[in-house]
Amino acid sequence: MHWMVPTSMILLALGGSRAIAASPSSPIPCEVGSYTMADGTQLDIAPSSEGRLRWSLLDGRTGALTSQGKGRWTSKLGWTDRPDGHHVTFSDCKRGEIRFDELRGKRQALIQIDTRFQGSGVDLAGRLTLPPGQARVPIVVLIHGAEHSSALEDYSLQRQFASVGIGVFAYDKRGTGASAGRYSQNYLLLATDAVHAVREARRLAGDRAGRVGYQGGSQGGWVAPLAARIEPVDFVIVSFGLAVSPLDEDREAIEFDMQRAGFGPEIEVKAMEIADATARIVDSNFTEGYEQLAAVKRKYGNEPWFKSVRGNITWYLLAGSEESIRKEGPALLEGVPARYDPMPVLANLDVPQLWIMGGQDRDAPPRQTLRRLEALRKAGRPITAAVFPDADHGMYEFETQADGERVSTRQPEGYFQMMKDFIEGRPQAPGYGSAELRGGSTWITERRNPEPRATTRPPTPRP
Repeated sequence: MHWMVPTSMILLALGGSRAIAASPSSPIPCEVGSYTMADGTQLDIAPSSEGRLRWSLLDGRTGALTSQGKGRWTSKLGWTDRPDGHHVTFSDCKRGEIRFDELRGKRQALIQIDTRFQGSGVDLAGRLTLPPGQARVPIVVLIHGAEHSSALEDYSLQRQFASVGIGVFAYDKRGTGASAGRYSQNYLLLATDAVHAVREARRLAGDRAGRVGYQGGSQGGWVAPLAARIEPVDFVIVSFGLAVSPLDEDREAIEFDMQRAGFGPEIEVKAMEIADATARIVDSNFTEGYEQLAAVKRKYGNEPWFKSVRGNITWYLLAGSEESIRKEGPALLEGVPARYDPMPVLANLDVPQLWIMGGQDRDAPPRQTLRRLEALRKAGRPITAAVFPDADHGMYEFETQADGERVSTRQPEGYFQMMKDFIEGRPQAPGYGSAELRGGSTWITERRNPEPRATTRPPTPRP
């Protein structure tokens, strides 16, 4: 989700973080790591919930592992409860050996450098992960979504990219994991922290640092371009992010709700009355608009389409009492610039950008964003957009259950390879799985009008 509402009520999505890892007080399981298999593929083992592990291949396949004792684990497909037939066996952790079904592998000796660095007035915890050796490599800095969990514990991308020759800098955003400070959703504050993260990544990598840029998922899609505008980098990847405001995101999500449920334009008009009411509550910092919301609930609450209204924040406002929303709302959305318009930043950004979206994204529907990105591209901005048509938020393919809820199964084939090629500055491949690429015959990987790298301090945002 882009908006931050109670984590007990939602699944937070940023590439690779659908399942919440072990709590910060729990030790990371010694099996966690990147393994090179006998056939040359890379297999990542990540921590997961309730003492489980999660395996992932770079083609997007994944499963949840449950221990059967004596180093043996059985797998279930994606995030379902259905066995997928895979079995994993680990040696003792010092040997770093694995067997996936009948295929053997060995843990890679990735270089990990933990650090603490100063963000915008706060001490942040970070980690640079490099492939073995001394070669110069591109470096990608991972920018959080809206989740409260620890990137250093949860983000499997830090190992997956490093396993194929890309350096990665991950860090816990302020108020999460091992970082100090108060959790914030202030985009300028978070972008300034990201600028400091890039500087720390370059410092730690030294002569090994080649191209450096950002990958931001979900809410990070607002933060990464802003950070790149403050201080230029070599590339920006936005995964399942938006080029519209958070309130426009909610409206577009409600429109998509109605279309998925099979209702026509006349019902969408009615549903927008709900969006207007909830927007007034948010705009007033949860002090006004309750009478308007109550009125539309009375007006439409018994109509068949009403139960299909979800949106991104609207569902929370429809489900809660006025008393609880007045009490909890300001803290839940504190710092969120609800009418933030990213277009002025994007219209003046010469950094090459790759925007990757899910065609079935309920939380961040991509249609208006795609229209805006196409207009920017025609105006000369170096932007490529790609849509995986069957992916939901977090870039997850899914199955729809009998009750209409979705359960994730995997990430799309080609998603990781697309990011890898863009980070490395490689030419666009003929295809990336089912992805529909928009933005010309080839993407742009070098800045057209390189600006001198800023040496001044980034601006200090208001908390």
